[in-house]
Amino acid sequence: MKTMATTTTPSSATPLTAIATMRNVPISTKHAVMVCRSVRYQDTASAKKLLNEVMALKTPIAYPRSNFDLGHRRGIGPGRYPQKVAREVLRLIKSAEANAQVKGLTTTNLKITKLMAHKASIPFTGNRWFHRTKRSHLEIEVQERKVKERKVKETAKEGKKEEGKAGKARMEKGPTAGTKQPALQQENHD
Repeated sequence: MKTMATTTTPSSATPLTAIATMRNVPISTKHAVMVCRSVRYQDTASAKKLLNEVMALKTPIAYPRSNFDLGHRRGIGPGRYPQKVAREVLRLIKSAEANAQVKGLTTTNLKITKLMAHKASIPFTGNRWFHRTKRSHLEIEVQERKVKERKVKETAKEGKKEEGKAGKARMEKGPTAGTKQPALQQENHD
């Protein structure tokens, strides 16, 4: 069965988001959930870098659940290198980036806001001795982040110097200098 990547636009999607899905992908749902958990809420560039390192057996994926008799990896505890899942999730991220580019979003500022793996139908394959195969549905949503412009802040010394000069001028003119005082009305008693 061929995997299918689709683009959908639900009513809840904002103009700054792009969505991609893959149906009936021949991967383990358990491994897909762990990979999705480690990649979710990252920007697409760092997620692609992590998945490429997983496929090259350099960076493991942590398995906080389903880790009975699972070997420990340095720095993360129980973990694995799910290469097949990493390859499919990487294809999904690239598809979502392409969808975002078609919608007019900049692909350098994309953040993964939703990445889920669901269990798909289980077809029985084989002729005489059939067995169940593993299938999963994958869904991703990426959102364009707005780049904040940084304001140039004055150093503390410059601020003190300016404040010091204003304070000296106020002291020379008097304590009420620079504030508006109500004009006194003169009364005529003729």
